[in-house]
Amino acid sequence: MAEIVLCRIDSRLIHGQVMTKWVNQSQANKIVVVSDELASDKFMLEIYMLSAPTGVKIDCYGLEETIEKWNEDQFGTGKVLLLLPDLKSMKRVYDGGITVPGIQVGGLGGAPNRKVVFQNITLDDADVEILEYLSGKGMDIIFQTIPEDAPMKLNDILKRYH
Repeated sequence: MAEIVLCRIDSRLIHGQVMTKWVNQSQANKIVVVSDELASDKFMLEIYMLSAPTGVKIDCYGLEETIEKWNEDQFGTGKVLLLLPDLKSMKRVYDGGITVPGIQVGGLGGAPNRKVVFQNITLDDADVEILEYLSGKGMDIIFQTIPEDAPMKLNDILKRYH
């Protein structure tokens, strides 16, 4: 069975930092992108696939397909970086059976009614509710955009939010 070595929430999904820094640091040999939107866009999906470093496989599934594949042990073997675009998706896969010891929030873009809490990471009330729910389940949650940044714990982020 595959081992999820990093579960990252980043609205940009695959980008330079994920490919050059987080893959190396986590020693992942596979990236599983969870996105209904990307899974249905064959052109953009092909671009993402071509961006993979040598030796790193990329799979992309919609939310429900991700849950199904995980529960049927269809992620294969090796070390997986699980990449999701938002906290709502994280809650759905968690409730569907994909339990991870922790998540790293690395990028949630701005929009109306969102508050900047750490660098380019913004939250709204719905995000905070999900973070508190996951934390209540025992999940370790940190905020970290790049490996060189010191990770910030959820409690410190919530103080900034409130």
